[in-house]
Amino acid sequence: MAVYDDITGLIGDTPLLRLDPARHGVAGVELYAKLEFYNPFGSVKDRIAWGMLKPHLAEIRDGKTLIEASSGNTAKALHILAGLHGSGLLALSNRTKVAEVRDVLRLIGAGLEELPGLSECPDPTVPDDAFSVIERRMAEIPGRFLHLSQYTNEDNVQTHVESTGQEILADLGAVDHLFGGLGTSGSTRGAAQALRAAVPDLHAVGVVSAADDFIPGIRSESEMWEVGLFRRELYQDIAAVRSADAIDGMLDLVKDFGVLGGPTAGAAYVAARRHLAVCEAGPRTAVIMICDRLEWYLSYLRVRRPDLFGSETPQEEAPAGALITPADLAERLDESDLLVVDTRGALAYRIGHLPGAINLRDDLLDQMIAQGNPFPAGQTVVLACPVGEYARRAAGILSRSGAHALALDGGVRAWRDAGLLLERSP
Repeated sequence: MAVYDDITGLIGDTPLLRLDPARHGVAGVELYAKLEFYNPFGSVKDRIAWGMLKPHLAEIRDGKTLIEASSGNTAKALHILAGLHGSGLLALSNRTKVAEVRDVLRLIGAGLEELPGLSECPDPTVPDDAFSVIERRMAEIPGRFLHLSQYTNEDNVQTHVESTGQEILADLGAVDHLFGGLGTSGSTRGAAQALRAAVPDLHAVGVVSAADDFIPGIRSESEMWEVGLFRRELYQDIAAVRSADAIDGMLDLVKDFGVLGGPTAGAAYVAARRHLAVCEAGPRTAVIMICDRLEWYLSYLRVRRPDLFGSETPQEEAPAGALITPADLAERLDESDLLVVDTRGALAYRIGHLPGAINLRDDLLDQMIAQGNPFPAGQTVVLACPVGEYARRAAGILSRSGAHALALDGGVRAWRDAGLLLERSP
């Protein structure tokens, strides 16, 4: 057993686990899982946090604080690493939807500022996206912050070229297929670049969430075009996976192989099995990226699959609620029996919400719905979330309990894109 003097010595050199073909069920395929949760802070992001930070240690030792758009794993690793050198981190995100992530960041002392919207990737139509706020913070106090910018920093990719990809090559040699979730795209792109240098016909598949769905840690394909490091031409395929399937895949990894990976691991496993099952026959070697551990996502899983925790009916099985378009809702806003509920966070609500809407954050609404219909009988309730995915599911559950509930089709983003009025609150 090796002895280390510095925690950074434990970053990388993660193991590969061979997944028994009798259990994964794809004939002719040797499938391996790259277990990135063996990194010291628990995720694949430990690699890029150290890779991006190393060239700037002198700056943070001189008193600069890191500022970064991050929804959890990168923020956690950056704060810990910066703390070892006398600094810290202010994380800005509008995707910190998992309670465990918020709690751990606060527990370890990281600054956390939650922002409106769905994606912390740059959106030039929104003045309060994470990148715009970072620029303002840096302008307000010149010289205080250092922005490593994981979505545009090529050190993100290069770290995986020099470590993750080289480790896979050393352990397996030729690899025919690589499957990995797309967040910043650094891990899958970097590993693929390293592997393709040795195996030019490597088939790289980027795994994303369905456009109207949410899997923490990855994005939809349309969101990926906002990520500075994303290069569509480097992937032979982009595989979209629904959250329900990702959770099933995650549970299969636990049951069949003892791998406690998170929802992105489940999504990669589902995408790999689907893709490899229809590929040309013949012996093939494939790798899936297991980015982090299941325990981070218990609150997310409790909402999506309450049956796993003792409730009778999985939320995913509830029928989707009826939709109302932004144009139709705009015509009905003056109706006295209509209640519009904005389910985003308080800051998002203050910056811009539908006229007359009340604010009831999605996790609080979930708690209320669990006790039955919380709204007056005879009232029409319209739920508005960022892009419509949460609202449609919650409206379905409310309708099943007797409420007259609708979901705003496309969410607040669709309302804004239609040029309709958004109110601001003090």
